[in-house]
Amino acid sequence: MAVDICSIWEGIVIGAVGGALAGLTVWGVGQLQRKWLERLHKYRIYSWLKTNLPDKDANEYRSTRAIASWNNLNEDRVRYICSIHDDIYLSTGEKEDMWSIYGVGRKK
Repeated sequence: MAVDICSIWEGIVIGAVGGALAGLTVWGVGQLQRKWLERLHKYRIYSWLKTNLPDKDANEYRSTRAIASWNNLNEDRVRYICSIHDDIYLSTGEKEDMWSIYGVGRKK
């Protein structure tokens, strides 16, 4: 009843490679989900802002709280999404935490 050392090492290597592949798969799926959700939130917020800002000539903004409330997101998520979106900018005036889109009051 001799145990072959070679077969033990094969089992260890197969287990390690399988575990590494499973870990990479879980990580990759998590990254895809995060990117997809980020893209979805960008679309929702931008579409809402585009619909709810009055006319193209006014310098209008919407608050983080209003955006979060209407899009069913928390305020921190709205701040993050607005800050990374290429077409949304933060007010630099007296009012803090207000957002608008380029083309409404400001050009890129």
